Amino acid sequence: MWLEPSPPNPPHRVWRDWVLVAVLVSLALVEGIVRPDLPWRVFAVLLTIALVPTLLWRRTRPLPMVAIVFTATNLAPLFTGGVSVETNTLGFVLIVLYALFRWGSGRETVTGLAIMLVGLAIPIVSGRLRFPDAIGAFAIAFAASALGGAFRYRSRARMRELDQVKLLEREQLARELHDSVAHHVSAMAIRAQAGLATSANRPGAATEALQVIEAEAARALSEMNAMVRVLRRGRPAELEPGRGIADVRELADRPRAGPSVEVEISGDLDGISPSVGAAIYRIAQESVTNARRHARNATRIEVRIAAGDASVRLWVSDNGDTPTARPAGTPGYGLVGMAERAGLLGGTCEAGPTPGQGWTVTAVLPRSAAAS
Repeated sequence: MWLEPSPPNPPHRVWRDWVLVAVLVSLALVEGIVRPDLPWRVFAVLLTIALVPTLLWRRTRPLPMVAIVFTATNLAPLFTGGVSVETNTLGFVLIVLYALFRWGSGRETVTGLAIMLVGLAIPIVSGRLRFPDAIGAFAIAFAASALGGAFRYRSRARMRELDQVKLLEREQLARELHDSVAHHVSAMAIRAQAGLATSANRPGAATEALQVIEAEAARALSEMNAMVRVLRRGRPAELEPGRGIADVRELADRPRAGPSVEVEISGDLDGISPSVGAAIYRIAQESVTNARRHARNATRIEVRIAAGDASVRLWVSDNGDTPTARPAGTPGYGLVGMAERAGLLGGTCEAGPTPGQGWTVTAVLPRSAAAS
């Protein structure tokens, strides 16, 4: 745990943080006015208000914020003759503890835990906090810390699942690229062998050239098979070309139940990279499948493909109810895979609610793939 890094990309201050600070400052002022048993009223309210801004840096600097809060609350009795001046509003310290275990590194969480234990032990030793009350305070602080750790590892598990989806999509793309190239190289080798068979009636230079072509094609096939065998887990290459844009029309076959699918393809499809054609088909297939599963009360799914001079555009939209189970901010694994495939080919893939009604997936890919 000591060597564990911080979670990546902690959120910076957002408008909700400023609202939270404003609300807590207001609550501290109200508590200072209406609470009759608050000792050192002005000092307690000022201390609380001074510590509230630690919430603004709780994600990016969690350990210093925890240290500031516990140090200030434990040093405050030195100025009040040993009287505790903690307000109820100081309960926001639990948010700081949560942030430490959610966004801090391993060293920060261990150090922060030690600071928390010392901060709870000092009032017990000084007699300002009875032992039963200390147990309750520790239980609440531990619950907030455990909640932060739970969300931390839940987020990490989701990241691992997303990475797995992306790796599987890369593997599938590698298979399709390999199969496409293997198909054409195999044809090259066959043509070279046929040329060798008829070279007796042709000049010797042609024979030598055909021998070079055959050797290079055989070597390329061998190297590609060895390279991709790990990705394919030992399965042999499929020498038939994979799915393409023309196969999208098959998605219009009406199922036994569910919305109908309308496919419209326009533009020049000649010269489009096989990997791009396969990606367009896969994205369209995944989008149609998702629409059939999740588009409530949908009666129609439209698939439109437009091939331009430099790119191919795909739109898949349905007329279902405004989606609530497919929020744009939390993409599912299918969308992650589609976006990964499009990105590997130098394109983009986005999805979100259609203005007015339904859900739309939009993909733009270059005609010639730039696979990375």
